[in-house]
Amino acid sequence: MIQNEMSQPRLAVFDCDGTLVDSQHNIVAAMAEAWCSHGLEPLPASLVRRVVGLPLLEAISSLHPLGSVEAHLSLTENYKKAFHNLRQQPDHREPLYPGTVEALDAMEANGYLLAVATGKSRRGLDATLARHGLEGRFMALKTADDGPGKPNPHMLLDAMAETGVTPDSTVMIGDTVFDIEMASNAQVRSIGVSWGYHDPDELRAAGAAGVIDEFGELADMTAMLFGGENATW
Repeated sequence: MIQNEMSQPRLAVFDCDGTLVDSQHNIVAAMAEAWCSHGLEPLPASLVRRVVGLPLLEAISSLHPLGSVEAHLSLTENYKKAFHNLRQQPDHREPLYPGTVEALDAMEANGYLLAVATGKSRRGLDATLARHGLEGRFMALKTADDGPGKPNPHMLLDAMAETGVTPDSTVMIGDTVFDIEMASNAQVRSIGVSWGYHDPDELRAAGAAGVIDEFGELADMTAMLFGGENATW
């Protein structure tokens, strides 16, 4: 794909669950199976959605604060098994949000390098990208397997180091306050999306420069953040 000439490369880093992919049904179902395996009452979906984006063990610990370390570890393993089993079902559905591919195409056409920073495991991310034919679209893939999770800036710092892009030329796109706080901790601009798992007002309060309601708004929003350049769609 031909890219516009730019004085220096820019990097667009995307969260996965709740930003690129609507995976909430499987996440909630797998969490319910894990809870039932311990004789616990499944949690409301709204509570589960609140922790999407955190490292899995941390998310489960926050959902079951009175549990022991051993219980948290067991719940984590049972969640992984349940999620893997759900992914193998013929009716498994984990759709891309509308406009995802077009947004990636437009960002590349505007000269951006693309990356992912997600709380998913690398195996889970690879499976998601393969399911949607997105292998090879991203220059850096940063997951829960690579070090400290959100909102620690590690994944963003690593993505920038890997692609040779500076913080002032990087933007993080995500649906949770964990994404926005990670960006702030890495001294990177951020854009929230309204269709994910946290309320837009929370994203703005956490420091998002703006919140988009559809992917078709992304190019104009990034152009505004970087001085009005490259608004081509």
